[in-house]
Amino acid sequence: MKKVLKAIDSISRLSGLIARWGCLALVLVLCFEVTMRYVFDDPTIWAHESSTMLGVFIVTIGWAFVHLNHGHVRVDVFYSRLSPRGKAVVDIVCFLVFFLPLLLVLIYAAGKQAWDAYVFKEVLMQSYWYPPALPIRTVVVIGLCTFLLQGVAEFVRDVWMLAKGVRP
Repeated sequence: MKKVLKAIDSISRLSGLIARWGCLALVLVLCFEVTMRYVFDDPTIWAHESSTMLGVFIVTIGWAFVHLNHGHVRVDVFYSRLSPRGKAVVDIVCFLVFFLPLLLVLIYAAGKQAWDAYVFKEVLMQSYWYPPALPIRTVVVIGLCTFLLQGVAEFVRDVWMLAKGVRP
């Protein structure tokens, strides 16, 4: 079990590293666009849509990494005062009531959108560039799946904490 959890954590760490490179790519694209627009008075038609897609890439691929490091916003008024087992109970209930159903619905919807983008050869129409929609739609599905995987790993850790009194 510990090896599986470590493997999932490794995937989440890798997704964080990949998202980091996406941040660098976003900065480079935006710097290029600003230079072309304001220095050479020759704006590009692809930079705005590329930066939007890179932003989506960074957020969706980074979800699992943020969840691994407990970086999502949490209201700690009561939670911070709970014992480790109490926190595990709250986390288990929240996983079963909110996290799991929401992620399953989002994965289904994103998967349907990716499939439709493939079948209908959808293009994005925010600019005259018209890039294919399938790559970014696929990235969203992958990001949601890695987020779910990390959520399941945290759920297993919480159940372990509740049963054994220690985190694996």
